[in-house]
Amino acid sequence: MVFRIILCTFVPMKTKEFFGKFVSAYLLGHLAAMVVFIVLICFGVKYGLEWYTHHGEGIEVPKVENMLYANALTLIEQKGLNIMVTDSGYNKKLPEDCILAQSPGEGTKVKEGHMVYVTVNAPSSPTFAIPDIVDNSSYREAMAKLTAMGFRLLPPKKVPGEKDWVYGIISRGRRISTGDLVNIDSPLTLMIGSGLYSEEEEDLDYVEPVYHQAHEGTMPEEDDFEEVKVPE
Repeated sequence: MVFRIILCTFVPMKTKEFFGKFVSAYLLGHLAAMVVFIVLICFGVKYGLEWYTHHGEGIEVPKVENMLYANALTLIEQKGLNIMVTDSGYNKKLPEDCILAQSPGEGTKVKEGHMVYVTVNAPSSPTFAIPDIVDNSSYREAMAKLTAMGFRLLPPKKVPGEKDWVYGIISRGRRISTGDLVNIDSPLTLMIGSGLYSEEEEDLDYVEPVYHQAHEGTMPEEDDFEEVKVPE
């Protein structure tokens, strides 16, 4: 009797009845509600962030390049922004305290209170220390270092020595050394070896002449030559 009850319990269902247990109105309703909820969350995040961050809204950064710093400060503050000097440069065609560059650039939209970073024009051209190139580098190496720093080089001056080796630097007629501060507007002349050496440095096989005397310390009584008589 018990065995028959167990067999009745495990009687297989028909396929239609099996899937009908899962595909019911109650289950489909829950799935639809979950889809709607996910869609609402996505739209809420998208539009909520745009509203919170004021997407598409902001203050346009005005152009302050080539403007005096005092005037730029007034303009920036009127826009509800802030300004900060982060660097300086030099352009002899522009006046002192003129703004050379700005970041963010003109027309960029930013939030109120955003910082605008600027580079201003220095009152005079900068000076740089001469690097260690004298008697320590070739002409090509020295030229690369100095031009990278912004110096202008005049045609080199050839001096006796190893070819294209740097033996000195001249600026405005004055010889300068490593570490000297030189204005960037001062042109430089490199003294480089010509590949030839001066006469004092040449290796010459020089033989000291030998003078023969009859007796050391005394003058010879007679000269060592024969008298030639002229015929009458």
